[in-house]
Amino acid sequence: MRETLEFLLYDWLQADDLTARQRFADHSRETFTAVLDTTERIAREKFAPHYRLMDTEEPRFDGERVHLPAATLEAVNALVDSGMLAATKDYELGGMQLPCVVDTAAHAFLSMANVHAGSYAVLTTCNANLLMEHGSERQREVFAKTLLAGQWFGTMCLSEPQAGSSLSDVVTRAELENADDPLGPRYRLRGNKMWISGGEHELRENIVHLVLAKIPGPDGKLIPGTKGISLFIVPKRMVGAGGQLTGERNDIALAGLNHKLGHRGTTNCLLNFGEGRFQPEGKAGAVGYLVGKPHEGLRCMFFMMNEMRIGVGLGATMLGYAGYEASLAYAKDRPQGRAMTAAGKDAASPQRPIIEHADVRRMLLAQKSYVEGALALELYCARLVDELNTGLDAARKAEAQALLDVLIPIAKSWPSEWCLEANSLAIQVLGGYGYTRDFPVEQYWRDQRLNMIHEGTHGIQALDLLGRKVVQQGGASLAALAARMQQTIERSIQTDWAPQANQLAAALAQVGGATKKAWSTGEPEEALANATPYMQAFGHTVLAWLWLDVALAVERSVQGDSDFAQGKRAAARYFFAYELPKIGAWLDVVARREPLCREIKPEYF
Repeated sequence: MRETLEFLLYDWLQADDLTARQRFADHSRETFTAVLDTTERIAREKFAPHYRLMDTEEPRFDGERVHLPAATLEAVNALVDSGMLAATKDYELGGMQLPCVVDTAAHAFLSMANVHAGSYAVLTTCNANLLMEHGSERQREVFAKTLLAGQWFGTMCLSEPQAGSSLSDVVTRAELENADDPLGPRYRLRGNKMWISGGEHELRENIVHLVLAKIPGPDGKLIPGTKGISLFIVPKRMVGAGGQLTGERNDIALAGLNHKLGHRGTTNCLLNFGEGRFQPEGKAGAVGYLVGKPHEGLRCMFFMMNEMRIGVGLGATMLGYAGYEASLAYAKDRPQGRAMTAAGKDAASPQRPIIEHADVRRMLLAQKSYVEGALALELYCARLVDELNTGLDAARKAEAQALLDVLIPIAKSWPSEWCLEANSLAIQVLGGYGYTRDFPVEQYWRDQRLNMIHEGTHGIQALDLLGRKVVQQGGASLAALAARMQQTIERSIQTDWAPQANQLAAALAQVGGATKKAWSTGEPEEALANATPYMQAFGHTVLAWLWLDVALAVERSVQGDSDFAQGKRAAARYFFAYELPKIGAWLDVVARREPLCREIKPEYF
């Protein structure tokens, strides 16, 4: 994986060119490589050895406290001590001023080795980043800096038992107590939050929850819809104005742990806010501090949600990658079957490794095309973040924002679906052994299955893509992406990749045509009924473009007949030969606004 990662980082995305920018001037390829070395070592020595343990010894709640394996603390401490939680931040904040693309590459090792342990850190960093962007100066000083130092950990609390993904139905209530508290307007919160990753543990002395809740209107009633949502900092343990712990517990109680199919090592909680079990300053109600302005909570939270979606995509990618490498190693060593000749099989001849069978190679090549393509996608998005943050002119920054807008749903959803398929193929390569706990591929699949659900389910990403992103600002984001694709097509047309370039041009035209036809009646219900197949086709078109662009980088940078170069070419050719042709069926139902799923009556089931 390291060779592919460095090729994508340096030969394809030219990450070392970023050192010409003032923010990254202290860095070089050598410092970037040192960061990769450090995280790879932590992943190998502190994360990977405990991957199975965190699955079998899942979190346990005894009614008072949550119990985790000691290895969890050892792993997260190693990561915190490395300084990686604040790696992209200013030196003054204890950061390294690393480019986002290098930070993302470094975290790939951690996600591949042990996604359970890595989740606590990812949530904490994203929590702190939101507060650095939207919090007050005191909130940044007291909460964000402490989170970035790894002294406290953080969460995001959105979903509720009765609301699920429908945030407009959030009913957690926040009532003003003190508008002049130094930590921000102070409210008392009451409500329940479900599916809270990292919501309770004793890995750190405090947990900082970012909670969506509604401030009642003048009539005392909650404002319907998402417009009434505000965002609050709600610490597990009460914090003084200077950032010191007061010794009091906030009114947050763990109602129970959710018992998951996979991803078990990260606690997943139902939290009750304001039920009165703890009474800070002598009364019930969870104390929370308003972030930003009232009723702008969802806008603030999307800052964290978008960052988390790229993180989920990276985690999905690396679980797929882990399964690919495990099944590849198995296929090279497992003898089974013999060659088929015109005269039949020679039963007296020795068995051959299963990798010599064409169908096994098909499954391995499919996995390679999914996981390496997904890694390219995540790194490309991270490189856009660097352009957005440090770009040299306003036009390039605007283009980066437009591209990120349309790619984030793909960055989250595509690896979640297709790296899950890679994990399924990894099990298939191992056969019966793949279905046992003696090999890791079954756990990779179980851990992977969550990724199509959390941080915005698969269908919600599809609605976001077709319902908002491709039509916003008159289709500006889609146009920006199409322009980037066209540049790759034009560079390919005079090379051996001309057939694939023409195939991509046709696919892009199909996506554009289907988008127009989906919205031709102006009826959202008609347009969005087939949003998921639209997203599948859109995602496959994006991945085909990235594979073509990567293939051109191979021709520029890599010795032509090396195994590495030939492997990249084969994966690119596979994607165009076996995967891109699928988009026709997906886009057909979109273009004709197929009404079946929209019109079928519940009684028919």
